[in-house]
Amino acid sequence: MARRKDIDGSESVPSFYGKELRWKREAAGLTLQQLAEGSFYGLSHLSEIERGERRMPADLAEHVDRVLKTDGFFRRRCEDVRKARRTGHAEYFERALEAEKHAETIEEWSPTVVPGLLQSEPYTRAVVRAAHPLASDAEVDEKVNASTARARLFESDHKTPEYWAILHESLLRHPILPPEAAADQLDHISALARRRRIVPQILPWNCGPHPLMPSTVMIMTFPDAPPLVYTEAQYSGDTIDDPVLVKKYRKAYDRLRAVALPPEASLAMIEEAAEDYRNGKQPH
Repeated sequence: MARRKDIDGSESVPSFYGKELRWKREAAGLTLQQLAEGSFYGLSHLSEIERGERRMPADLAEHVDRVLKTDGFFRRRCEDVRKARRTGHAEYFERALEAEKHAETIEEWSPTVVPGLLQSEPYTRAVVRAAHPLASDAEVDEKVNASTARARLFESDHKTPEYWAILHESLLRHPILPPEAAADQLDHISALARRRRIVPQILPWNCGPHPLMPSTVMIMTFPDAPPLVYTEAQYSGDTIDDPVLVKKYRKAYDRLRAVALPPEASLAMIEEAAEDYRNGKQPH
């Protein structure tokens, strides 16, 4: 019988929380399945919490406290875990940040900036500095490091979400970085596509009116949960789970994809723009 891997509670707040949860559960003589009974969550969800890989929802924390008779310990501490997990990210992004790690598919539309999951480090730094011009270097570093860690989603050897991104052509033509760095950013997107980690599409600048003109959209689906939509502005964001609204966003995204260039043509345009920057030319 394989020996189970111990949890190092010193690694992080979520790991400490998860180790405490497993200790209390085992002290009570309960299996994961028994602890999950009577909640709306499965044993896999609880197992990931014990390993420090997933946050504890407030209603599940209350359920755990009742079953384990822990006098509200896990409910009181779950906000500390949430704060630790979103370090460097805005509070309004918390739910989407957690969800994308467990998504089966992610489809994103970004008309004004390269999506965070596809950004190079210099690009992220430029975006963060533009949004927070008075932030200290340490605060900027924290946000950049958090974004960089998020983008490692595509570096895992394990199964990653099927990711589809629609980008406006203006992102290729009006860079926010010097030419060489702009080329590197586009090369990064190209490399992910060539490795079959993502599928990019370019929406031509002259396509005329199209769906989702005023908003960024990320649509996530899951193998064991309803889909979510996340939309974001400069300093706010909203996670949407209402089935009627999710369906509307789903249809709008499909219509947007229909007017974008095919993936192969889009990839060729991205690589051509990168080459132009590298040769000192302005993509046109």
